Amino acid sequence: MRLTVNGEPREVEVETVAALVRTLGLDLRKVAVERNLEIVPKSLFDRIALAEGDRIEIVHVIGGG
Repeated sequence: MRLTVNGEPREVEVETVAALVRTLGLDLRKVAVERNLEIVPKSLFDRIALAEGDRIEIVHVIGGG
């Protein structure tokens, strides 16, 4: 399926927001995800299905001091 992730086109073989985040190597606990201009609640990451052409924005937290 073809998605746009953080402004870049990508071909992915995933079905849910959670699967996409894992595929990108990110920690589900440390990201915020927007799908087609709507925030996806963390509690729904496993239930929100992705569709061809979706626009996904992912922001991840990086700790430091």
